[in-house]
Amino acid sequence: MNVYYDTIPEFLEWLWQQDLTMSLDYLGTLAFAISGIRLASGMKIDWLGAYLIGVFTAVGGGTIRDLLLGLTPFWMETPAYVILTLLAFLIVVMFSKQLIRINEQVFLFDTIGLGLFTVVGIERTLVLGFPFWVAIIMGTITGAFGGVLRDISLSVIPLIFRKDIYALACVIGGLVYGALMLLGLESTLIQVISVIAVVATRFLAVRYNWKLPILKGDDS
Repeated sequence: MNVYYDTIPEFLEWLWQQDLTMSLDYLGTLAFAISGIRLASGMKIDWLGAYLIGVFTAVGGGTIRDLLLGLTPFWMETPAYVILTLLAFLIVVMFSKQLIRINEQVFLFDTIGLGLFTVVGIERTLVLGFPFWVAIIMGTITGAFGGVLRDISLSVIPLIFRKDIYALACVIGGLVYGALMLLGLESTLIQVISVIAVVATRFLAVRYNWKLPILKGDDS
């Protein structure tokens, strides 16, 4: 699908007309891009570098998913994702004084993006006819691997490799999605509840300090 826009209002009007899955995808793109750019802003990176970090965060997981599924990466078929990443950059630049608490802001937008992208990955995989266990894996990759590329680019140990409940939140969201499908709930409700499940899992894990055990080797 090749879509081009002459003005920003035309782009916003087109965005408003998209179905829920696409809307979740665009919101996730914006949230993840803001998280990446906001994190980069605390590391004295120039504007271009910060923008690229936002791009990696926003489209990295979905790109890996599409390549694994044999598809053309989604952002190559429409300029919407580039526009949204640019919008995220402008938001961070213009409202930097309002986004003072870097860690809190990054966590908020990263968690929202995690939930939204997990559901998008599951939906796109199921549409292609893959079994549900593949959809959970693709949902986890879509949600978590943009953050992996962001963290590696910033020389930070990725969250997915630490004790934090991160990728596991995507898996839990996927299991909730599957359970709701078996119950025969309406598609829109399944998507919304699954996003909430991922976000809630991440928030609760941080609130109550839930962590996965560390794999320890034999020091000797």
